[in-house]
Amino acid sequence: MLIGELSARTGVSPRSLRYYEKQGLLIPGRSVNGYREYPESAVRTVGVVRRLIEAGLCTGTIARVLPCVRAEGAAVVPCAGLVAELAAERARITAQLTELSRSRALLDEVIAAAQ
Repeated sequence: MLIGELSARTGVSPRSLRYYEKQGLLIPGRSVNGYREYPESAVRTVGVVRRLIEAGLCTGTIARVLPCVRAEGAAVVPCAGLVAELAAERARITAQLTELSRSRALLDEVIAAAQ
């Protein structure tokens, strides 16, 4: 399928699909006229990539874990060897949330002092 059809089927813009290709997340073939041609499996791959991005992973991490995950409906299931790496990513996100909560509390104090 061409990039426009993949975009329509996944809801992901052609620009994002080209970015995923540049990051090594999608590997299209090329037609005789040079157009990108994606296999049917690209729909699933894009779904997994979007889900992992929504989960807070960067494309570099996704490139490392993508070969070891599978889609089961809307769920993304990692192989057992990825659990530790994904737990570390979760800890990183938790630390960011803690820092943001602290920043918000300090900002609340500043706002309250002005009233």
